[in-house]
Amino acid sequence: MPLPDTRIRALKPRGKPAKPGDGGGLLLVVNQNGSKLWRMVYRYGSKQKRLSFGAWPAVSLAQARAQRDEARKLLAEEIDPLQQKKRDKIAKADAAAKSFEASADEFIDKNRRENKSEATLNKKRWLISLALKDLRTKPIGEIDAADILVPLRRVEALGNYETARRLRAVISQVVRYGIATARVSNDPTFGLRAAIIAPKVTHRAAKTDWEPLTRLIQSIWTYTGSIETRAALKLMVLLYP
Repeated sequence: MPLPDTRIRALKPRGKPAKPGDGGGLLLVVNQNGSKLWRMVYRYGSKQKRLSFGAWPAVSLAQARAQRDEARKLLAEEIDPLQQKKRDKIAKADAAAKSFEASADEFIDKNRRENKSEATLNKKRWLISLALKDLRTKPIGEIDAADILVPLRRVEALGNYETARRLRAVISQVVRYGIATARVSNDPTFGLRAAIIAPKVTHRAAKTDWEPLTRLIQSIWTYTGSIETRAALKLMVLLYP
């Protein structure tokens, strides 16, 4: 008999766990500590098995019923729902390990073990964070140029063209790490160089008045202070870029 929501709310713990059913194998186990856990019992082959769907009220009655119905569909196809759940969990973990975020984390950790400065690591982390909204869970091997262009365009829209250029570069570094770890076959960022707006280059004015520098050098060469100071000043002139 169906288990109405009002009855679920009214259920109280007893001396031993209560197991009112909702039909189709779906049970609500009410434990002595007051927890209410969704379970489904079924037979597969010659064995009785049990699936866990979570705790009420985090998992509602409607959600528990939907999971039960999905399990019954699998049984109709002669698939064990418990084994399928395990396979799905493994597949999900495998996909997470191949995600852009996972590869980016490994890339940063590699940089850290290579003794890159904390400032460099933080800069790369910040740039990568600009792309996570769009690329976080995507398998890195399935990311294409169009996917990467989305965060680049968002940064460009703020007028941050140099940041967009650096973001493309650090995404490329993560992708190349993915190539090295056999997760990616090619770097889709390569063709994006021409797609992003080039930052404006500001040229410094050429030095045209040499008189002040000439006077400074003459003063250094005629300086009569200690030999150490004179040597340091002359060395500064020779090494000045």
